[in-house]
Amino acid sequence: MYLLNFMAIAASSNSELAEDATFIRSEFKKMGDKFINAIDTYVPRIIFVLIFIFISFKLINFFVKIMRKSMDRREVDPSVAGFLCSFANVGFKVLVLLTAVNVLGIAITSFVTLLGTAGVAIGLSLQGSLSNLAGGVLILILKPFKVGDYIKTTTPGIEGSVTSIDIFYTRLLTVDKQTVIIPNGSLSNTSVVNVTMEEDRRVDITVDIAYSADLAKAKDIIDNIIKTDDRFHNDKDVHIFVDKLADSGVRIGVHVYVDTEDFFPARWFLLEQIKLKFDEEGIEIPYQTIDINMRQG
Repeated sequence: MYLLNFMAIAASSNSELAEDATFIRSEFKKMGDKFINAIDTYVPRIIFVLIFIFISFKLINFFVKIMRKSMDRREVDPSVAGFLCSFANVGFKVLVLLTAVNVLGIAITSFVTLLGTAGVAIGLSLQGSLSNLAGGVLILILKPFKVGDYIKTTTPGIEGSVTSIDIFYTRLLTVDKQTVIIPNGSLSNTSVVNVTMEEDRRVDITVDIAYSADLAKAKDIIDNIIKTDDRFHNDKDVHIFVDKLADSGVRIGVHVYVDTEDFFPARWFLLEQIKLKFDEEGIEIPYQTIDINMRQG
């Protein structure tokens, strides 16, 4: 009797296990069908979108190059041309990405709504970038400097020739060929010295001579050096004067104008020639000495 009951229970359990196995196989089949359908639906779209983005980006880069060449032929300000090309490059690529999102079946309106919902967080995260964008616009409008100018900032050691003004950053090339990248936001909110904005620039130097040296002769030597070199503007104010009666000698100051592009070569030339001519004429350039008196105890 017990054996019959046990066999009946076992048969019932096997039947339930068979039903469970059938149900599981059915669910796995449904999941597999859905996965295959998803692959059939989205993989071609994804491949198409990737190809579309690749080709579009190539065309945008080509268009931006043509745009830049056209602006160069029309002699558009390089600062404005660089900014507009950079802005067009970013703007068109954003449109391509939005189009790709739409092709994938994600509604742009839903995407925009999502961005709007997260607007505060996005605004905070992009605060620096928006500040840099606004700074770039201010630089282009107010024109404190342009591409090709040599500028100095309040940060020590940050100076160089402006090579480009992009949407978010301005690039400088230092005299030792290093590229300095400065955010437009910070650059528009700091003091900037534009060294090359004017066509000419004043060379200011000082040189000391001994108290025993002939002051008038020393001034004539400097004046002759300036008059015999065409880089110095003799038609403008040229000042050669006693700047200070120093401890070790008489300090002569020199102010003379040169073309901005000739500033450093002319300054170096003037200093070198003063030293050579003073040596030839016996004009002593003093150096600081220290007298030490020793007392014997």
